[in-house]
Formats: sequence, C-alpha cells, structure tokens
Amino acid sequence: MTELPDLAAGALAAGTLSALALGAGLWRSRRQRVLQREELAALRARLDGVQAALAAEIEHLAGQRIPAAARHLTHPRVTVPGPAQPQFIGSPLGIGLESVLNSVRSELTAQRTRIDAAAQAGMRGATREIQAALYRLQDALRSLQQRYDDPELTQTLFALDHENEQSLRRAQVAAVVCGAWVGLAREESYLVEAVTGGQARLAGYHRVRVHNHLETGTALVSHAVEPVAIIVAELLDNALRHSAPDTEVVVNLEHVHHGACVTVDDAGVGMTQDERDRARRMVAGSDPILLTDLGDPPRMGFAAIGRLTRQFDLNVDVSSPSPYGGVRAVLRIDSHLLSRINPELQPPAAGAPRSTRRAPAPTRTPAPAPAPAHSYGAEHPEQVDASGHQALPDVGGLPRRRRRTPATAPVATATQAAPERHQPERSPEQAAAALGALQSGTAAARAANDDTGTAVAERATAPETATAHETQQSDYEGGAAK
Repeated sequence: MTELPDLAAGALAAGTLSALALGAGLWRSRRQRVLQREELAALRARLDGVQAALAAEIEHLAGQRIPAAARHLTHPRVTVPGPAQPQFIGSPLGIGLESVLNSVRSELTAQRTRIDAAAQAGMRGATREIQAALYRLQDALRSLQQRYDDPELTQTLFALDHENEQSLRRAQVAAVVCGAWVGLAREESYLVEAVTGGQARLAGYHRVRVHNHLETGTALVSHAVEPVAIIVAELLDNALRHSAPDTEVVVNLEHVHHGACVTVDDAGVGMTQDERDRARRMVAGSDPILLTDLGDPPRMGFAAIGRLTRQFDLNVDVSSPSPYGGVRAVLRIDSHLLSRINPELQPPAAGAPRSTRRAPAPTRTPAPAPAPAHSYGAEHPEQVDASGHQALPDVGGLPRRRRRTPATAPVATATQAAPERHQPERSPEQAAAALGALQSGTAAARAANDDTGTAVAERATAPETATAHETQQSDYEGGAAK
C-alpha cells in the first residue's frame, strides 16, 4: 500500500522538473527571439543609414565633384572636393566613386580635345581663305602705289595698306594657333629688318624704339625670318596694349653666348603672378593649346608664340618684370638660326636702325703706279694747245686733254705726279641720303618740266615770241654764214 504514494510523488516530481525545464527552454527561446529582433532592427537601421549616406555621397559626386572636375580642366586653380562622408575615404565604395570621377574626367578631356580639333580645322580653313584674299588686296594696293604719283592718293593707299597689314597679321596669328603654316617663305634677312617688319604690322608702331647692338651683317636663316617677325609683333602688340599711349616700348637687340636676344620692355601695368605663370606655360609651348582656353574674345598672342617656339626651336621668356614697371619679354635665337649677310653686297634697308657697334675700317690697297706713256708726243710729254689744255697721250695713242695747272699753284713735273685719289666708300646712311636726294630732284624736275611746258605753250601762242625766235634764228644763220 505504501508503494503507490511513492510512485505518485516521484511522477509528480518528474513532471514538475520536466515542466520547469520546458519553461526554462521556452524562456530562453523567447529571449533569443527578442535579441534577434533587436539585432535585426539595428541592422535595418544601419542599412538605412548606409543607404542614406550613399545617396548623399552620390548626390555630392553629381552636384559638386563632377562639375568641379569639369571646371578644373579649363581653370586649374579650381579645387575638386573630396568625398562628403569620411567613412568612404579608402573604402571600396569610396574607391569606386573615385574611379567614376576619373572616368568622367578622362571622357570630358577626350571630348573637349575632339571638339576643339574640329573647331581648329574649321577656323584653319576659313583663315586660309581670308589670308589669300588679304594677300591679293595687298598686291593690288602696292600696284596702285607704283602706278600713281599723286601725294594725297599715295598717302591714302599707304594707310589702306597698313590697315590691310594689321588684318593680315590677325588672320595669320589665328591660323598659326590652329596649327597652320606661317604662310610666307622668305630668303635670308637681317635680324633687325625682321624686328622692324614685325613693328610695322602694328597700329602704334611709332611708339616703339629699336636699339640695334648687333654686329653688322647679323641675319636670320630663311625659315626663321617670318616666325621671328610674328613673335616680335605679338610681343610688341602685348606691350602696346597694356601700356599708356604716351609711353614708349623699348626694344634692344643684343648678342649673347649662344646666339642673339631681342628684349622688349614696356612701362605698362605688368602681370600678376598667376598671369605670369599662365603666360610662361603658353609661350613655352609644352601644353596643348585649346581655343576654349583663350578666353572670350580669344587672346591668341601667347598661344601663337607657343606654337612657333615649339616648331622653330625658339625661346621666349616673360617671367621677369621690366625696369620701367611693366613686363620684360626676351626672345632668344640660337646660333643655328643665325646667318651673316655681307652688307656691301646686300645693304640693309634704309629705314632699319643702324648698329651701334663700329664696323672695322676697310683695308685699302695702294693705288698702282701710273704706267709711262709711250706713243704720240714722246719727246714732249705734255703738249699745250692754244685753248689752254694740256694734251696727254692716251692708251690708244691719241691725246687726252686736261686743264692747265693755275698759275698760283705749283706746277707738277713729270717726276712729281700727284697720287690718284680714290673715292671713299659710301656708308648706308650716305646711300640712303643720295637716294632721297635723287627722289627729291626727280620730283623737282617733274614740277619744273610741267612749268616749262606751260611756259612754252604760252610763248607759242604769243606773236612776239615767234618774232623773237625768227630774229634769233636769222642772227644765227648770219653768224654761220660769216
């Protein structure tokens, strides 16, 4: 009887233990589900935060970084911002966004280059036609200058020719910037003439003062003449544009160890450090030149200089300030681009500035002694005729006449013959003066001829003139008859 209660108590205890174990398991399971829900909520919140940060970073990339990268291509001083969220720096997501930015930058550069090349090709063709038309107009103006002698018309034609020269320079510079050839092939020329040729293409050429310190005969090889003239013209144009109208631009031509230098100094406003750095890069010609980088309206002077310096092995420096407060530009021409011209065989232009260096004195050979005369009148070397001339034997045996020596002067004997005088060589200035005197004399002769023709016409219409002429003619005939 006693075993049944014990069994019931054991079963009850076992059931109680099982219930307690089951309850504990259920509690742990519920606790785990709560923790899982909390972790899931945290992960969901974190994912939402990451998504929001990624969306903000993409918006920052599209709205700030890509436009800044596009502006940086044309304005290098524009700063491209980094990622907006610091946690993306160096992360795979940040690296991916940076690769997207680099791809966009590369594509923009390629498209800008392609579009600019197409624009340059179109402008190159247009400027070629404009240059041809301006050259034809230049030939027509010069033919008119040679045809007519009216001073007022000639002055007008010269003014038109100068305006045409300025238009031709602008078209030529635009063509050079677009990769075209300089457009002219010249023979060897003096360096100073290339400088003055570039000066003559400008509106304010009268404000330029050229000081030539080169050796006489310093010249340029043929393929360097026109590039040097274009570079000098653009440097002078920049100096004239950025200086006051009442100031001068000073140009000095000097010899240096490796060639020659053309130095341009102005008294203008100068350049800031940024402008000087940009000008230095452009004249060096190392970076590609795009039309979109030249501004609106485009400023092509330094860009054209950069093209020419790279193509013809020239050097231009604009990094130094001028002692007059403006900009100093130095064009250096190496020795392999220099040549020499004999100024006696090919004298420089009359208007070119003369060199300040003294030319060496020309060596003169002594005059040969006169050969003794052997022919007619050998016994009497000097025969005097009735008209007061001395007859000297000529080479062919015939007498040659000369004036008798005045009585006040000592008579030269055969043993005291005066040495032959040589005509001194004329300098270029004297030749230019003689040419100017010849032109002035020609104009005066034409005017006198016109006045004489008018006077003759008036005398032909007057009856007393004919009577005087007949009287003079009769006197002449009577004298001849006598």
